[in-house]
Amino acid sequence: MTQLESNYTCPWWLLFTFDNPLRKLIHNPHKILRPYVKAGSTVLDVGCGMGYFSLELARLVGPQGKVFAADLQPRMLAGLERRSHKAGLQTVIQPHLCGANSIGLTEPVDMIFAFWMVHEVSDRKAFLQELFSLLKPDGVLLIVEPLIHVTQKNFEYTLDLGNEIGFSEISHPEVAVSRSVVFLK
Repeated sequence: MTQLESNYTCPWWLLFTFDNPLRKLIHNPHKILRPYVKAGSTVLDVGCGMGYFSLELARLVGPQGKVFAADLQPRMLAGLERRSHKAGLQTVIQPHLCGANSIGLTEPVDMIFAFWMVHEVSDRKAFLQELFSLLKPDGVLLIVEPLIHVTQKNFEYTLDLGNEIGFSEISHPEVAVSRSVVFLK
């Protein structure tokens, strides 16, 4: 098992069950992301899957911005590339295959988004430290975790790690069937 991968990594084929137009009724990407993303920003969508949120991030940052869409699974990134081309966003979205022990990016980002994936990481502390190092000063990290898989105690563990690393806990926005936190570097 690697640092960024666990037994619970969502398989690529399962994304088709919840990465569909009906999902916007529950998780509207624009509503969730708009408060944290500005035009021209550089953003990291970590655990991007097939790009459900990456596409909206690309629209929000616009042609002057950049979205690094990072995932461990090549099939996820292949799906993302097809979708970004179809949406005309391929110049804004840069698919990135994560390494076995790290995300593997070095360019500083303004915002990081991690949706329903932090609980899948086996070494959460190292993962959060890497995210902290990627954020620019005053950068924002938005973590959203599923109520189904992540207990309050488990989520509090993530909060404690984030605070220990040096993040400031800013808010807990409401996201359907989820627990969430906004951290500021």
